[in-house]
Parts: sequence; C-alpha cells; structure tokens
Amino acid sequence: MKKLFTALALSGGFACAAHAQSVVEIYGVADMGFVAESSGVPTETTKLTPVNKLTSGVQSGTRLGFKGTENLGEGMTAMFVLETGIAADAGGFAQANTAFARQSFVGLQNDLGTLTLGRQYTPLFNTLMVADPFAAGMAGAAQNLMPTGGIRMNNAVKYTSPVFAGFSTELAYGFGEAVDNSSNGQERSAAINYTANDLKVALAYNDWIQKVVTAATATTPETITYRPNRKDWFLAANYDLKVAKIFVGVTDTDFGGVKSNDYLIGTQIPFGQHTFIASYINKNVRNAASMDANQIALGYTYSLSNRTNLYAAWGRIDNDSAAGYTVGNNSELGTGEKAFNLGVRHFF
Repeated sequence: MKKLFTALALSGGFACAAHAQSVVEIYGVADMGFVAESSGVPTETTKLTPVNKLTSGVQSGTRLGFKGTENLGEGMTAMFVLETGIAADAGGFAQANTAFARQSFVGLQNDLGTLTLGRQYTPLFNTLMVADPFAAGMAGAAQNLMPTGGIRMNNAVKYTSPVFAGFSTELAYGFGEAVDNSSNGQERSAAINYTANDLKVALAYNDWIQKVVTAATATTPETITYRPNRKDWFLAANYDLKVAKIFVGVTDTDFGGVKSNDYLIGTQIPFGQHTFIASYINKNVRNAASMDANQIALGYTYSLSNRTNLYAAWGRIDNDSAAGYTVGNNSELGTGEKAFNLGVRHFF
C-alpha cells in the first residue's frame, strides 16, 4: 500500500494556479531471502561447493521510490518517478551502488497518451513480464534464459498510447550518447499489447546499435560501421482460467550472429492464500553447437496479508557443454545451475 508523503492544493492567493494540484508519494518493497546455489553432480572424489547467502530482492527488488503527479488542467498531468534499489542485506544501493538506477523519469500525460524522459523499463522487458509466471523473480525468473532488452533503458524517450479496443502500444528510444559517435549505444524498443477480459497478449521488438570495427588487411583499410549487434523479438501471452493462469512466451534473437529461439510455458495455481508456480524454458541456439539449455522451476507463495507474503522456489538449468547459464533471481545472476530460495517480501 502506498503511503501519502505530501499533498498540496494550490489555490486562494495563487489564483494563476487555482486548478493545479500536486501529490507526491513514497513507496517501496522490502524483500529478503535465503539463497542456496550449486552446480554439477557430486561423485566419490568430487564434492559440491554450494554457495549459501542472504540476498536482498529475491522475489522483487528491494527498493525505495518517490512518485508524483500534478494536475495541470485541461486534461494534462505532469508526473515523475525516482526509484532506487536497496541492498538491504548489507546496506547501501543496488544496481552497481548507483542511486535511482531502478527508474528515474519525468513526463506528461493526456488523452493522447504518456510521454516520459529518463531511465525506464524497456517494452521488451514489460513483454517478458506478461509471459513469466515468476514475474522476473525467484529461481524461476525468465531472464535466466530469455532476453529483456537490458531490463531498463538509459537516456530514453518513451511513448505509451491510450488503450483503444483493447490495444495499446509502447515506443522507446535510448540515445547512445557515445563520445565517438551518437549512433553508438542507441537502443530502440517497441511493443503492441492486447487485453480482453482474461487474456493478455504482447509482441515486442528491441535492438541495440553498436560500433563494429573491421580490421585492416593488406589491401583494405580499417572500417567502422554502426549496426544492431543484438535484435530480439518476443511474443508473450497469459490467460486466466480462474482455477489456474497459463503463461506462454516465444522469442527470436540474433546476438552478434548467434541466432536462438526461446520457448516458455508456465502456470500459477491460486488456492486461498497459497499460490503454486511452475515454468519450463527451452533455449535453442540454431547456429552454434552445444549452446542449448533448458530451465525447470517450481515456486510457492503464501500471503500473510495484502502487503506481505512468504515465498519458496527451486530452479535448475541443464546446459549443453558450451553453455554456461546460471539460476539467478530478481536481483542476482546466480552462481550455479541449481538454486533454492526461501524468504519474505513486504510492500509499503
């Protein structure tokens, strides 16, 4: 539940702003869990060396945020979000010890849509959230094997359309701002979403433009070009059957010439205060040998209230000989091919 931090109504003596109203809220998540990670199979001569730790943000990233809106009149609203990740296990910031790295943007909204400027989630990551029954958290997090578009985009301009007949769109462009060339580091992302009753469908595209240097030869000089070094397509859907919610996702990725497809199927089964979660992901690398992988994950949450829940999860990745994917969670990449989580999450 969000807590009111400041509410100001500008009226009376401020006649020129008589219709303006500004509201600022403080909110957050406190999440802490036990994580056990390991790799391989023990033998008579080789023992496993598991990693056991207390981690902040296993199910959802621990965070502190401020957001506000101001009614500008005539259907126009100004808004901002400043959200920082918290490493609550040891104190300090998450996201490479950077303040407000989860989200930091300002924008305007009216009947034509919402335009925001700053660091914000990519449409590709928002599409992944439609497909992932673990909601990008715990040992079953889909981003262990599936693309996210970097999760967040820096220096971004993002437009979100209103919903019309169930359809809406997201368009985002991240300026590269590289010293050598303004094209270097650019990121582009777009998604179209459809919602009807218990069905949600999303299709997203994302690419990064990077500098590509072709070395000189005896007959040709060095050349520098700027082109996408990663392209991702993501089709996601979920359908609520009431007794269970079904999730599916399909991706197509070209990462520097390495082409792959990912497939996800998962479910959430609610039962009173209990929710059982399961998913399976297959990564198929089409043009590189022994790079395939698959992940199976099971999860469970128990709601103590509307704002607090307990959780447990187990995940395992089977890598081909040349693959090295690890089982992470919402806030960490993980260190091994197997992981177990047990923790508590609280919203405020």
